[in-house]
Amino acid sequence: MTWLVLIPSYNTGPDLLARTVTEVLAQSAHVWVVIDGSTDGSAEAMAELGSRHAGLRCMVLPENRGKGSAILHGVTAAAEAGFTHVLTMDADGQHPAAAIPSYVSLAESHPETVLMGRPNFGPEAPAVRVQGRKISNGLVWLETVGWSSVDCLFGMRMYPCADLLRGFESTPFARRFDFDAEICVRLAWRLTPMMNVPTDVRYLTRDEGGVSQFRYGRDNLLFVWMHTRLLLGALVRLPWLVWRRTFSSPCR
Repeated sequence: MTWLVLIPSYNTGPDLLARTVTEVLAQSAHVWVVIDGSTDGSAEAMAELGSRHAGLRCMVLPENRGKGSAILHGVTAAAEAGFTHVLTMDADGQHPAAAIPSYVSLAESHPETVLMGRPNFGPEAPAVRVQGRKISNGLVWLETVGWSSVDCLFGMRMYPCADLLRGFESTPFARRFDFDAEICVRLAWRLTPMMNVPTDVRYLTRDEGGVSQFRYGRDNLLFVWMHTRLLLGALVRLPWLVWRRTFSSPCR
């Protein structure tokens, strides 16, 4: 097993991104950042940080393509370089670098399994975000006929590269904010083993540099379209999913 941490970033802010990456570098020998068309100076900040850390690699996309596209770009390069696993983390400091060793230890024991972060929210987490994700989680449970009892929107996950690439190959979608939820369903349809990993999550305030690129109108419409497609896909696959579900173990 060989692994790296993969961080997609779009206008996170150079200071916050540098702080996040520095914390991750303390836990991982290989950290790859994909700058997804940012215009905030993040690429320059990563170049400066990379001059002091040999394990940091920064890939710059010329225009914003979306979170899923950035991860696809990174995992493709990782697989070509011989890495077997990628640990995806958000750039905004929500995911704890201190949890990385736990993910790596589990991946070493279960290399065929996708490790799905299950968030432990702090009191500062916006209630609308905490409650709203329950709708998507419930829909994903239906779309996978109960296979995937995970938090489908939490971005800290350890993927086997080969499985993640096969998930991308199965759909032309999952290239923007729909990535986390849709790839979860696509992998569940393939009966890819999954395991929940309880993980602390922190929402930074504006004073702490917290930033979110989620747009409630635009991205909720994206989720509506995604779940409509996936529910229809589940109906088409229903007899096969029920049969396979009967003889297979769901997400732990």
